[in-house]
Amino acid sequence: MTRRDIVLALVVTAITLIYIMVAGGNFALDDSWIHQTYARNVGLFGEWSFVRGEPSAASTSPLYTVILAIGYVLRIPFRIWTHGIGITALSLTAILGARIAEKYTGSNRAGWAAGLALALTWHLIWAAASGMETIIISMWTLVLIALTWREGDNLADDNQALLRRGAIFGTCVALATLTRPEGVLLGGLAALLMLIVRPQGTLRNVIIWGIGSALAFVVVLAPYLLLNYQLTGGILPNTAAAKFQQHAHLLNEPLYLLYSALVIQIIAGGQALLLVGCVIYIFNVFRKKTPLNALYDMLPLLWSVGLILLYALRLPAAYQHGRYVIPALPPLILIGVIGLHQLMTIRTRQLIVRVIKPVIPIATAMLFVIFAVWGIEIYRVDVAIIDGEMVKSAHWIADNLPEDELLAIHDIGAVGYFAPRSMLDIAGLVSPDVVDIVGNGDALWQLMEDRNAQYLMAFPDQIPGRNPNDPRLCEIYSTDAQVTQNIGQPNMKIYLLDYDATCEG
Repeated sequence: MTRRDIVLALVVTAITLIYIMVAGGNFALDDSWIHQTYARNVGLFGEWSFVRGEPSAASTSPLYTVILAIGYVLRIPFRIWTHGIGITALSLTAILGARIAEKYTGSNRAGWAAGLALALTWHLIWAAASGMETIIISMWTLVLIALTWREGDNLADDNQALLRRGAIFGTCVALATLTRPEGVLLGGLAALLMLIVRPQGTLRNVIIWGIGSALAFVVVLAPYLLLNYQLTGGILPNTAAAKFQQHAHLLNEPLYLLYSALVIQIIAGGQALLLVGCVIYIFNVFRKKTPLNALYDMLPLLWSVGLILLYALRLPAAYQHGRYVIPALPPLILIGVIGLHQLMTIRTRQLIVRVIKPVIPIATAMLFVIFAVWGIEIYRVDVAIIDGEMVKSAHWIADNLPEDELLAIHDIGAVGYFAPRSMLDIAGLVSPDVVDIVGNGDALWQLMEDRNAQYLMAFPDQIPGRNPNDPRLCEIYSTDAQVTQNIGQPNMKIYLLDYDATCEG
């Protein structure tokens, strides 16, 4: 490791630990507890399940589940292990971004700028602390971009070298896909550019490289696809179909509104000013390079724009700081920094350029620092809400509700971890029979009655039919968490279900 690598790792460690300690050490999403529950069952009991004895495929990140499970096997406290993974992934992201920027520009200063920008992006720090796989797939985006661009370095083109490099690329694409399913799209996009641009020199070399890549990809990914097929009859986990159903009503909105909502969420910070650098980068690429080589250099932008478009088309969830599209940020930050570096090297007598040159980098750096500090409070509140609503409810359930009486529930993560029991997941993540009726209140009520669910845990907008005054609901517990009330949101409640409708809501 270089001195810069060590400094970047220390910066990431320090700022992420501040986020974690201020928030009390827990996680910012209920989904984080889903990962912990799966990992505990895998690591301690050898089961790929959320509820012990009931195999299911609700984990969209099997690689992350396995990595977390290693901590349980080694008996390392799960919070230390999980946060350590996040810090490591963000450190590698910053280090790799710095190296790519330095190699592209030939400037050590550009490398420092890219590394520090990635280390201080509050969305990425939030992701590193959140207990989710988001920061790992963010890291893989830069790994795949680096491997793709490396093919243009006139490397050895004998068959063994091509197969070996292809196998490394294919393995990384498979690992990215096992981190998040959309990882395969970046791999496919990079492979398509390879075929078009042919950085290895000839079509023959591209084909040999592609054979190595395809074989490695299939070998690494096949076991998980087979597991999903055995559990669900499809190659994607239940979570994908359930999430699509939950957000289907949003697709009635115009695409440009859905897309812009996602963009607005992830550019809040210093990265907003880096969009200037992105424009400069694009201009210089097409000005200095042939169309094919320019297309090759557009891989980071194509991925970022394409990922956001994918979610706008299929899962336009702009909540939780746009967490689904946070992996679009590292490539955008990378080319934004490269573009600003190119701006700084321009020699001109034009007054506007001479004024902008020092102002934009300074303002950008200040915004990164300001938002990194502001993000501490954002993360603290996010964790406090999960602790005050989901985790608190889970502990109450563990202490007060019989394990042998079926609980219907929308947010399953914390309950699965702290109060494990059979449950009817009305969001459909671990209850496949729910997927087709998500959003159909009458059908969900009927299913709960047919399955003899005795209790329901939900926020008001998660209740089937979204009627908290339904006479079938007998409230027996409310978290009354002040942090949630402070932001004008309702508390989580637990109801005894009376299908004779004799409760008064």
